Amino acid sequence: MRTVVVTGGTDGIGKGLALHYLRQGARVVAVGSTPAKGASFLAEAASQNATFLRADLTSIAATKELLATIRRTCASLDTLVLCAQRYRLFGPRTTTREGFEHSFALAYLSRHILSHGLRDLMTPAPRPVIMNVGTPGVPLGRIHWDDLQLTRRYNGTRATLQSFRANDLLGVAFGELYGGEIRYVGYNPGVVSTGMPTHLPAPLRAAVRATFPLVATSVAKAVMPMTTLLEDPPAEAFSAYFTKRRLSLGGAAFDRDEAMRLHHLTQRLIDAGAPTLPSRP
Repeated sequence: MRTVVVTGGTDGIGKGLALHYLRQGARVVAVGSTPAKGASFLAEAASQNATFLRADLTSIAATKELLATIRRTCASLDTLVLCAQRYRLFGPRTTTREGFEHSFALAYLSRHILSHGLRDLMTPAPRPVIMNVGTPGVPLGRIHWDDLQLTRRYNGTRATLQSFRANDLLGVAFGELYGGEIRYVGYNPGVVSTGMPTHLPAPLRAAVRATFPLVATSVAKAVMPMTTLLEDPPAEAFSAYFTKRRLSLGGAAFDRDEAMRLHHLTQRLIDAGAPTLPSRP
């Protein structure tokens, strides 16, 4: 039986993908942070092949615990879809229990840990694929190498865009390191009608909800091209898409040297378990 893990799998696009694969007869593990949404997902799924795992993906320790749980319960893994995100475009800078800036931890560090940590569980699968759902193709944001945690120049938009640029580089580095043994796809679904406005300030939340029917694609429609890619990913180790359009990897967003630089720096941050690296002798 095919096994699929979806982070952010109890809401929005993640939930749409999880339900799709359950209908296809797969075993699906939906990861989320809210027990009530997990219970709702299981009730809607109404399948013994559905599992909900609660995890705080802002935490390195909790993400590693999730890795251990998946490894105990899954003999192999065919598909990993990384959707977990909570936009913090407004308000003050917030940090996780381990001291990382929130967006950097949730939208990037957790995806790095899960991508690399589940690799050996995926390699035995016939056609393993990882899909990292973010914003490739949007020429905004950059890596703030001198201040990754944005302690000096924080705003929510800058933090969110940095996390997504980091995910572009994550895909590049993954392909470089493992040579295509697992296909890695960076995917931008465009504007999709999800629960994202819930996390916005009240006036903006109302405005976004009012415009969603005009500009946003439904989850059901957004999921269709994603499942096509997941079933038949490109032969290359890493590819990136904006909905159905394949993106060129020639731009700065996919720079190989920066990808490897970020990879090694991230590994050191994870090993240290803190946002500040110990000084080297």
